[in-house]
Amino acid sequence: MRGRWLVCYDISDPKRLRRVYRTLRGYGDWLQLSTFRCELSEREKVVLRNLLSEELNHEEDQVLFVYLGPAEGRGAEAIEGLGRPLLERKRVNIL
Repeated sequence: MRGRWLVCYDISDPKRLRRVYRTLRGYGDWLQLSTFRCELSEREKVVLRNLLSEELNHEEDQVLFVYLGPAEGRGAEAIEGLGRPLLERKRVNIL
């Protein structure tokens, strides 16, 4: 079962920041600065966490995974916003 996750990051070094952004771009939709929405299986989440962990300085950087619910259920509507609309995109499974 796929879950919907909000992945937010705070990376102190510009080179690491770019690498983290590029990694996440392969797993989800960029919403705002340092924020992605990802639909992940448990396996994909483990792979993504490992990839991100390799890029981080664990003393200076932080990545947060916030579970929004099942991708087919409430997870699709767990984000509310103001201003321009949040566009739904169809994702292609990369694994």
